[in-house]
Amino acid sequence: MHIPALISDLALILAAAAITTLIFKQLKQPLVLGYIVAGLLVGPHVSLLPTVSDEANIQTWSEIGVIFLLFSLGLEFSFKKLIKVGGAASITAVIEVGMMLLLGYAAGRLLGWSTMDSIFLGGILSVSSTTIIIRAFDELGVKGKQFAGLVFGILVVEDLVAIVLLVLLSTLAASRQFAGIEMLTSVVKLVFFLIIWFVAGIFFLPTLLKRTRKLMNEETLLVTSIGLCLLMVVLATEVGFSPALGAFVMGSILAETTQAEKIEHLVKPVKELFGAVFFVSVGMLIDPAMIVKYAGPVAVITVITILGKLLSTTTGALIAGQPLKPAVQAGMSLAQIGEFSFIIATLGLTLKVTSHFLYPVAVAVSAVTTFTTPYLIRSSERAYVRIAALLPHRWRTTLNRYSAATQTIAVVSDWKQLLRSYFMNTVLYSVIIIAIVLMSAYYVLPMVTEAPEDINPARIITALVTLLVLSPFLWALAFRGVSNQASANIWRQKKYRGPLLLLRLLRIGLAVSLVGFFVDLFFSVVVALTVTVIILALLLIFHRKLQAFYTKIEERFFSNFNERETRVGGINKQVLAPWDAHLAVMNISPMSPAVGKTLQELAIRERFGANIALIKRGKQQYAAPGKDERLYPGDMVTVIGTDEQISQLNRFLEEEDSSIEEKQMLAHDIVLRRYMIKKEAPLCGKTIREAGIREQSQGMILGIERSGKRILNPESTTVLQEGDIIWVAGSDKKLAAFFKGF
Repeated sequence: MHIPALISDLALILAAAAITTLIFKQLKQPLVLGYIVAGLLVGPHVSLLPTVSDEANIQTWSEIGVIFLLFSLGLEFSFKKLIKVGGAASITAVIEVGMMLLLGYAAGRLLGWSTMDSIFLGGILSVSSTTIIIRAFDELGVKGKQFAGLVFGILVVEDLVAIVLLVLLSTLAASRQFAGIEMLTSVVKLVFFLIIWFVAGIFFLPTLLKRTRKLMNEETLLVTSIGLCLLMVVLATEVGFSPALGAFVMGSILAETTQAEKIEHLVKPVKELFGAVFFVSVGMLIDPAMIVKYAGPVAVITVITILGKLLSTTTGALIAGQPLKPAVQAGMSLAQIGEFSFIIATLGLTLKVTSHFLYPVAVAVSAVTTFTTPYLIRSSERAYVRIAALLPHRWRTTLNRYSAATQTIAVVSDWKQLLRSYFMNTVLYSVIIIAIVLMSAYYVLPMVTEAPEDINPARIITALVTLLVLSPFLWALAFRGVSNQASANIWRQKKYRGPLLLLRLLRIGLAVSLVGFFVDLFFSVVVALTVTVIILALLLIFHRKLQAFYTKIEERFFSNFNERETRVGGINKQVLAPWDAHLAVMNISPMSPAVGKTLQELAIRERFGANIALIKRGKQQYAAPGKDERLYPGDMVTVIGTDEQISQLNRFLEEEDSSIEEKQMLAHDIVLRRYMIKKEAPLCGKTIREAGIREQSQGMILGIERSGKRILNPESTTVLQEGDIIWVAGSDKKLAAFFKGF
């Protein structure tokens, strides 16, 4: 009986992968490298083992592997995490990616490579490996340390940047030249479809999964989620994007649902199976002779990757206001390339725009930097100590003051808040309206009629139905209140009423233009003008009903968007430099020695130097808990302290192991903030007790920086002086309200 080549090839691939990964597991090395070695052994360039007979079939399976790999990354990504990343990680990631793109391009040109090879090399070097870093952090036990939060935030932003790079590089490869208009068009097109897919996905999918939950067992949920993933892959391909983008987008949408963890758990075996095939196919493309031939460029690019990532990330973090220590540690943690780099290199091969040597060079650099990553992370603290010792005292003082100044709360002006809200409102609703109009005109209308006449029942009915769907969004674009408080504050100042009215008229004018665009696609110019006037009149007449209808739509969207967070809570992890203190969340297990004891009896501050800022018990939250508050099994406590303090307290409380993602989603109200006490500030000259921070904002002062000295856990009798930089933990909104104007 004849066995199909696909089955025999898969048997060979998986058997080789199983053996190599067992060996790499024993050596405590990343399994990804084991898969690549397995691919090398069964590939056409090594004759030690039987060779895969049909590489085309394996390439198809590897493309499926890319889809599931990106789908899983999307499940771990989520747009909610991107929103919560914060300015520091975003600025750092953008600076790091930008610098690595330039370094990669410059290195390629210096090596005498073509422009396209150099551009793709920059893309390959710009993105770090989420998989390798998470695994290294797990093995080294540093997930709870201060710099880990910054690294995870950077990785979230890098994932999105990598998706944009895939689109831009595809466009660049198609045109074979750097055409600014084409690149800009691709970015606008990407933003347009991301907004549509995200809004539609969040509006419909969580509701669908919630209403079918009783019908969903593990089998049906797996089939449904994979079906949705592949459907989005088809949609993305239809509009000109890569299948990987579609998989990533659907994963990020499902990541906002309450079923996200379960879907991720169910998809994991599928992802690992096809992911293994993908990484094995990566190894099959490696020609050892090519690596030997290009050993010099591999060594050069490896050094550029490690040093470039270290310098660019550290520089970006310092510019973003991070202290020197976490900046250096983050830089040394991100000094590698990984899965997205393979995908970018594969894209160049698939589009036939890169040379044959670039792919094996990229894989070789990835292998070397993967090996060096754990050692760099382990030695990052020692590296910081040496760098700090080499820096002049004046430089260190300047960095500390800059870090304090950049993280001090600044009051957002009413105009800035209003313009930001107007921009978001305009872009969001314009995209939704244009998408509905285009779908109706180019997909629905041809299905119901082919007659070109204006007076056509099918055309008129289609236009009316489209208008009904559009009406709440047209109302929201033209008349919905935006930043009402900021708008009211500006309106009270008579000199600004003119610009405010102009903004409102511009919104109405844009709505009129979009209505004209809509009716022009359905009717002649004369009819279009008449219908436009009628539509605007109807919007004004029925504005109350439209407002009520729109409110229901908005409530449904935000209910779905926040459902997962509402269920599990959240934490906004911030850094407390220069003392290396930060927030961490711990579970109180049933066997913990702290169970049933009051905070006074536990004396956590006295014994460990840490502070408990929040206790979460079911749906109840106790911010800045008093000394008589007791701890019970199942409590989630938010603790502030240094790495060492949190580690000691963690061992004492016998914390149950929770994933970093879950911990980052707890107690979202608790943040750390810096404030500088100015001479005219009402707190200046008062003691901490007299300031009433705990009573009025449920916050606590954790430390004071005064004349270059640090006062940790200051007594309530400590007098606040001009120039003091105080660290306060508490509710974000209440602290902002209390310190407004500082």
